[in-house]
Amino acid sequence: MKITNVHAKRIGPTLTPDRSRVLMRPFRPTSDDISRRIVERVMALPEEEAARLASQVLGGFANRHEHIEKIFSARFEQVKIYLEPGAQPSPERQMLIGAYFTNEYSPESAALFNPSIVPHPDQSGLPKGALRFILSLRATGEGHISSITFRIGTVSAQHRITLAPPVPFVMEPERVPNAAYVKGLFAHKLEEAGVQNDFCRRVLDRLHDDFTLKELHAVLLASGLTEDTSDATATRAARGILLLAESNYEVHFTPDSQISQRVCFPSAPSQSNGIEDARFVRFLNDDGGFTYYATYTAYDGKITLPQLLETPDFLHFKFRTLNGPAVQNKGMALFPRKINGQYAMLSRQDDENILIMFSANLHFWSGPKILLSPAQPWEFIKLGNCGSPVETEAGWLVLSHGVGAMRKYCLGAFLLDLNDPTRVIGRLREPLLCPNEAEREGYVPNVVYTCGSLVHEHELIIPYAMSDSATSFATVSLDELLAAME
Repeated sequence: MKITNVHAKRIGPTLTPDRSRVLMRPFRPTSDDISRRIVERVMALPEEEAARLASQVLGGFANRHEHIEKIFSARFEQVKIYLEPGAQPSPERQMLIGAYFTNEYSPESAALFNPSIVPHPDQSGLPKGALRFILSLRATGEGHISSITFRIGTVSAQHRITLAPPVPFVMEPERVPNAAYVKGLFAHKLEEAGVQNDFCRRVLDRLHDDFTLKELHAVLLASGLTEDTSDATATRAARGILLLAESNYEVHFTPDSQISQRVCFPSAPSQSNGIEDARFVRFLNDDGGFTYYATYTAYDGKITLPQLLETPDFLHFKFRTLNGPAVQNKGMALFPRKINGQYAMLSRQDDENILIMFSANLHFWSGPKILLSPAQPWEFIKLGNCGSPVETEAGWLVLSHGVGAMRKYCLGAFLLDLNDPTRVIGRLREPLLCPNEAEREGYVPNVVYTCGSLVHEHELIIPYAMSDSATSFATVSLDELLAAME
């Protein structure tokens, strides 16, 4: 008998925001004058008082952070421009100044949601039939700023989920100081952004095929541009070049850090208000190796833009801009391998339909075509993907979200042809998962949502968010799911 309806089974566990996990972040007063006066007040303290206060701060916060003295010292180096010329504060006073320009930030104080899941690079030491995974989550804190945080877990042969306790200390990565830019790709991105002109070409002509941000700054400085330069076209071009460079950057975490310690906090102008809804995928390269990519939404407080994150090991990350007329709206999701020699991507250009597109270049996208439109009452408002397609023998399995009456979000699924993913060969008529009574309350009520799933031992493992507040897990038999497709 054909299965016509299938529902995911909730299995837990549930992840809720942990406010005790805090970052040390720069505190920036509202003006340089205020910053200068803060430094003056600290410098006016007697030496013994400054040492006592520094010791007091260290004693109160050392058990909440690793390497706290190093953090305060680094922060002092950033603000010592506010010292009077010739001033030489003692190490204790330097530490104290650094503390006045630092604050704690709880990245997941408001919510921990929109998860995606990928196999961990290290599968050693596991029981038979078990899989170790990395769970990425959207963490939201003060100011509704979103970052990416991680958890480690395993799924057993019996499809039980176990999450490792997160490390209490959390940390941000360090910028790679001499990250290289590829001139050809950089020039292409400038052209796509409408910035390329004679000034840009002159700047690029003076750069090597691979150049660093420091070298770019030196060339721009040598160009003679100043704030009062009368050549407005050149000034705009210079700003565009720097904006592009600052939006493409690399970071790395210390090798002794654990994955659950690592937080990717907004760092570029385009993402200043959030790195949202990262859809991670383990991508099969042409050489047989794997790279982890994540498409995410960068938000600067006004504009949302899909962007790309790349990592081989979750230790070193590259943040890259995406370009082309199809890079807009939200929800881009990369297929886990090339198809017929091209990259493939799902997207939502029009806030209503799911689209598909192909490209020979991972960084440039155009020509999207509608793949799926709302058809059932629970998706009448809009459809979107819920992460990268999962390859099965039957086809590309894609989880979707549909929005219905009262803006209620439910999860669905559809199937694409393996060789021609523009062909929809199966689709659920009924939702796979809808918010139940225990999941309806949250920052955004009546929502279940995911940014990625995986198949393990013929079972689809679905981490999902509950009303933009917390995260849990559900599973469904792959065979039953495929059988229910129409």
